[in-house]
Amino acid sequence: MVPTNLRVFLDMLRSEKELVEISAPVDPNLELAEIHRRVIDEQGPALLFTNVKGSAFPVVTNLFGTARRVNLAFGPKPEQFMKAVINATSTLMPPTPQALWGERALIMDLLKVGTKKVQPQQAPILGGLKQDNPLAGLPVLTSWQEDGGPFVTLPLVYTEHPDGGHHNLGMYRMQVYDDFTTGMHWQIHKGGGFHYHEAELRNQALPVTVFLGGPPALIASAIAPVPEHLPELMLASLILGQKLPMVENPHGGHRLVAEAEFAICGSVPPHLRRPEGPFGDHFGYYSLTHDFPVFNVNHVWHRKDAIYPATIVGKPRQEDYFLGEFLQRLLEPAFPMAMPGVKDLWTYAETGFHPLAAAVVRESYSREALGTAFRILGEGQLSLTKFLIVTDQRVTLANFTPLLEAVLERFNPAQDLFIFNKTSHDTLDYTGGQLNHGSKAVLLGTGEPVRTLPRAYTGGELPEITDIAVYCGGCLLVSGAAYEAEPELAPRLLANAGSRLTEWPLVILVDDASATVHDQTKFLWTVFTRFNPATDMFAKSSVNRHHIAYEVPIVIDARMKPGYPDELFPREDIVEQVDRRWKEYFA
Repeated sequence: MVPTNLRVFLDMLRSEKELVEISAPVDPNLELAEIHRRVIDEQGPALLFTNVKGSAFPVVTNLFGTARRVNLAFGPKPEQFMKAVINATSTLMPPTPQALWGERALIMDLLKVGTKKVQPQQAPILGGLKQDNPLAGLPVLTSWQEDGGPFVTLPLVYTEHPDGGHHNLGMYRMQVYDDFTTGMHWQIHKGGGFHYHEAELRNQALPVTVFLGGPPALIASAIAPVPEHLPELMLASLILGQKLPMVENPHGGHRLVAEAEFAICGSVPPHLRRPEGPFGDHFGYYSLTHDFPVFNVNHVWHRKDAIYPATIVGKPRQEDYFLGEFLQRLLEPAFPMAMPGVKDLWTYAETGFHPLAAAVVRESYSREALGTAFRILGEGQLSLTKFLIVTDQRVTLANFTPLLEAVLERFNPAQDLFIFNKTSHDTLDYTGGQLNHGSKAVLLGTGEPVRTLPRAYTGGELPEITDIAVYCGGCLLVSGAAYEAEPELAPRLLANAGSRLTEWPLVILVDDASATVHDQTKFLWTVFTRFNPATDMFAKSSVNRHHIAYEVPIVIDARMKPGYPDELFPREDIVEQVDRRWKEYFA
């Protein structure tokens, strides 16, 4: 059974011994987050804090911190249903009576997708109303010591296009400024941001309703990378397996999700910006202070016994990793329909998703894979992909090492590497040197192998290099001086030792080679969050008829660089405090 609200899910977790209640007093400023981080690092249970300082509302975190809890939240049916829908597109063409009868079970399930109106007495969300200082008393968390303030971290932000019609449900962090206002972190690729842009063109405020809690399916649909015009409430209903109950707001405006814990109602005025941040984000660094729109809160509806859901983001793996895995499995059958030629597609939570994606594609004619790569880079949020790896080999993309080896065996540097400068970047990716600006790279590896990959380094010492380690076949990691001391080390390595490294297609300069090769998570996070293709990739090259042909080795400088945000580390006194109180929390 897919849980229909947060309470049902918590009861399910209790029965499965996947929930621990902490009744000891806990401060929402830094302390709660440190407890959460330690528990998720140990693949521990969900946490229900019932005594949060300064608030009458309990806080629940780590709802999705393991693959098992994600499976409990959603079950196998959504994936089965999605596969059945995709398969039916062929069996129902043409829609003969026999074909329709054969898909009658699917058609009955499709009839359950949508929303349904319920009466106010059937809507727990209308149990309480806050109008005076509406945000006062909410247990909003501060997760990292350099954060600009407390942030709402699991907001389900609902907007509608100013012309009416399609809606958007997205998750955009919200810095709480005071009891009436928050920031609204609409990034460049977010549907809510598109609605706000249209409202600003009309010089209108955009009505906004922020839901907290409700069915876990609602959270999944808010973060799913679906096409812009696909209604997220319909996706939530699909995952839920029934129509989503909605109720009219007695104060007017958007309909409310009847089973939500909180509904924060207000509007975002046009042309008003306010500094937002810093914030320790899912890239594992602090995103810096920038101007973002402001959300003016008018009133807050909540259940009588509302529970405040939150998450803590930081270095991978966090909850977004496990949610991301589920969503990619759910949407995987739709990729070939949306993008013909794509057999499989994966974005890597270990990097914060947008910095790295990979695809298995069809190569039925020469260079078809390149055309498919362009298609991927033009599709919705995938347009913000920084580094795209493409192959025609049937590899499991989530397992990065076999993928990289398959590509490096087949990679022809003269025709299979493309670097595009002056493109868009994810708002949280600062490697491009300017907010929302950067570059992209596409790496192809198709057809038959063209080389045998080395798996051990036997080339002796390299000039200015103090540490050498092998990540996988064909991929060598090296370390030397820090970037601030020797910013030109990567091109010098290529000039001075490139001829000795030609058996290694890919050489990556990092700050600590031995520590980076330990596992996939460490490797992907360290490398792909610390370089911009146009400025940090080096290779011998030549230009012929506007095409740049590269030679191996390809050297990537993935060291930390000036201007990059700080890496996330907990404050020492909070660490010591949680150490002292650990047994008290779990008494």
